[in-house]
Amino acid sequence: MRIPQGFARRWFRRLSKKDTQTTDDKRKKNNRALEIEELADTFDDFKMVLVVRNDLKMGEGRIAAQCSNATLGLYKKILNRAPKSLSRWEMCGQVKVVVKIESEAHMVVLQERAKSLKLPTHTVIDVGRTQIAPNSRTVMAVFGPAELVDFVTGGLKHCHWPQRNIAMFRHFVAAADADDEFNT
Repeated sequence: MRIPQGFARRWFRRLSKKDTQTTDDKRKKNNRALEIEELADTFDDFKMVLVVRNDLKMGEGRIAAQCSNATLGLYKKILNRAPKSLSRWEMCGQVKVVVKIESEAHMVVLQERAKSLKLPTHTVIDVGRTQIAPNSRTVMAVFGPAELVDFVTGGLKHCHWPQRNIAMFRHFVAAADADDEFNT
């Protein structure tokens, strides 16, 4: 069956216009200010909470990498769309808190709660090349005024360092204190 050239050209143009419109709509949506930007004038304390899935039994290095990915992903999201909120967060000392959660379903519920409060989130989905199954949600970052973020993540437990890391930390603090005694 032969398709007339005029029909093929019109069909191709129509598809091209749809793609262009979709891309333009996405650009407009991505450049629109986030609702959280309005809250920068009202609230003083901003923070970011990183919600880590504890049921995946990730190693410490993997957790650190996933938290870094979540932080960077959320930062990129809010960089141009909520600059006042971002500078408020930076003035607060860039507070980041890491908490743990026991299931992916609970993470999705928290993400929906954050979205209902218009708080920006970023979820890291692992590609599964190392320790974790492909397409697993590993870490979710939530950003906003401390009071609203606490409403979303307030009931979760903080992640604690393993005992060997605490011992190393105490050793370095003691060494730093000893250096300060000699310098004064």
